[in-house]
Amino acid sequence: MKHLKIILFSCYLCLFSGCSIKYSLTGASISTETKSFQVNYFQNAAALIEPGIERDFTNSLIDLLINQTSLDLVKSNGDLTYEGEITEYRISPTTATANNTAAQNRLTISVNVRFFDKNDEEANFEKRFSFYFDYAGSSQLIGSQKDAAVEEIFERITQDVFNASLAKW
Repeated sequence: MKHLKIILFSCYLCLFSGCSIKYSLTGASISTETKSFQVNYFQNAAALIEPGIERDFTNSLIDLLINQTSLDLVKSNGDLTYEGEITEYRISPTTATANNTAAQNRLTISVNVRFFDKNDEEANFEKRFSFYFDYAGSSQLIGSQKDAAVEEIFERITQDVFNASLAKW
């Protein structure tokens, strides 16, 4: 029985050692030729400008890629390139009270992302990603509440970007 397990394991290694795709525990399928990535600075092109969110989004995407892949971050000539712009930062009421005031507001952020893979040009895309955060209409979105809202939105958007570019979801 022990010999059978060794033989089966050896066959498994022989079958899959020649594959040019490596898989990670995060669901990413990355070519073995892919060693690096670069994230170009995402400009803020939204009609309503919130200072600093372009830096925060760029850093959030970099952090996610570092934490979920074994790729090296480079400043130029990366095997994978992410670029784009923040296209929407909008606060709008979602529900109203009997007094015609907002019972709940929604912060929506949208990001246009262009992804390029030097080793697989068919994987390239340009796509809009968006998410929102709802909060009470009686409160203002400032300080730590705003920071938490933006962080939650960016966490979701960066994961969606990762899934679209590397997990192929």
